[in-house]
Amino acid sequence: MTRIVLASASPRRRELLRRIGLTDFTVRVPQVEETCPAGLSPEETVVHISREKSLAVESAPDEIVITADTMVFLDNKRLGKPADEAEALSMLRALQGRRHTVCTGVTVRQGDCAVSRTRSTDVWFRHVGDDELRAYIAGGEPLDKAGAYGVQGQGALLVERIDGDFFNVMGLPVELLAQMLRHFGVILLGNPDTVREA
Repeated sequence: MTRIVLASASPRRRELLRRIGLTDFTVRVPQVEETCPAGLSPEETVVHISREKSLAVESAPDEIVITADTMVFLDNKRLGKPADEAEALSMLRALQGRRHTVCTGVTVRQGDCAVSRTRSTDVWFRHVGDDELRAYIAGGEPLDKAGAYGVQGQGALLVERIDGDFFNVMGLPVELLAQMLRHFGVILLGNPDTVREA
């Protein structure tokens, strides 16, 4: 059986791999500066960083390495993880009543062969008062999330609608990943053993 490596510290990505039947995988966290050349589009930015993460992970020739990078963009401006509660409040105020885009770059690599793809999802926040925003921030959820919210938690209460892949907003577009894994002979659906080589 092919060995899968998830190169991410994200508990949400681990959860999503298990949800789609990848239960036997190793986690290796890449040590990489999440920087990229100036002038890249949101999609180019997340793909670039996912590739850099992939290159930073040591792996055996038979191992398949999965890396991803998710960013929130408002008017093409990147919203990273807030430094503190004040910055979280500022981000959430900027997002309310508006559309923003969540982009994820995914790279799957085995040895020297690597495939990278990207997926974008539009998210609309409802109009939210400062009392609700402050209560949400006080719970601590926004402080380690890009854009200062987590759609898989109480941040869902801020979201009016989503156009596109929900799992992308969580940090891993699983349908896209499944397509990419097929390129490496890993088939997830329709196999009694869940994961097999084609």
